[in-house]
Amino acid sequence: MATAPTKPTFNGNYRDILYSVKNGIGTIAINRPEKLNAFTQNTIYEWEDAFRRAEADKNVGVIVFTGVGERAFSAGGDVNWEKEGGTKDEQYETAEMIIRCPKAVIARVNGWCIGGGNHLAYFCDITIAAEHARFGQNGPRVASPAGGYMVAHSANIIGHKRAREMWMLCRRYSAQEMLQWGLVNAVVPMEKLDEEVEKWANEIMALSPTAIGTVKASFAYMLDETMKKDIHQILHEVRPNFFDTDEQAEGAGAFLEKRKPDFSKYRFGK
Repeated sequence: MATAPTKPTFNGNYRDILYSVKNGIGTIAINRPEKLNAFTQNTIYEWEDAFRRAEADKNVGVIVFTGVGERAFSAGGDVNWEKEGGTKDEQYETAEMIIRCPKAVIARVNGWCIGGGNHLAYFCDITIAAEHARFGQNGPRVASPAGGYMVAHSANIIGHKRAREMWMLCRRYSAQEMLQWGLVNAVVPMEKLDEEVEKWANEIMALSPTAIGTVKASFAYMLDETMKKDIHQILHEVRPNFFDTDEQAEGAGAFLEKRKPDFSKYRFGK
């Protein structure tokens, strides 16, 4: 595997996200609405930098993840970036950062919440969705591997059968369905979304910060076992030299060309 790239420094100068603090709420918004807030490695670096700022800021009591506009929270990894091999050396610490952060983290889901956007949302402590939001996974559909705690944690939230359905079939689900499954905490009309997020944030900020941090740390211990192996280790066990095959290119290419992918030659067996 190639050496991971050095993480850049931003000093608050972001290209792909917006970061703001108001009334104790630190908001990180993916600012790529023309791409349905799909992300690249640079986007990840930026939101993780902003997250560290929010965690270290005493003026921030709750952190909110969202996307700009009303069409999408995030459609996951930018398929063009993935097609060019972006996930081969992807660095993604966000889920663990959310888990370890002593502050509550809320996902404000304002539209499509797919793939990496979906598991970003379900790793947040609280997920509040607009009525028009749609959820689901995309990895197997475009041959974009995911593994380890990124996948396993979904079973902690919605149970193994539902989690396997979500990950193995790549279906799309309404906000109300996700409310029934337990992946979403509340569903409101889009025009009420900010009000609802602020309401939940204010309730949390009225409570003991140390007690909230202790509760979060307790949940984090439960995940320690599944966090021992990252996606690259697991992918090597399942399909050594995956990135030397054309499987991912077929998935991404089919998506961009709006055709059904043909993965038949990559099935397991002799």
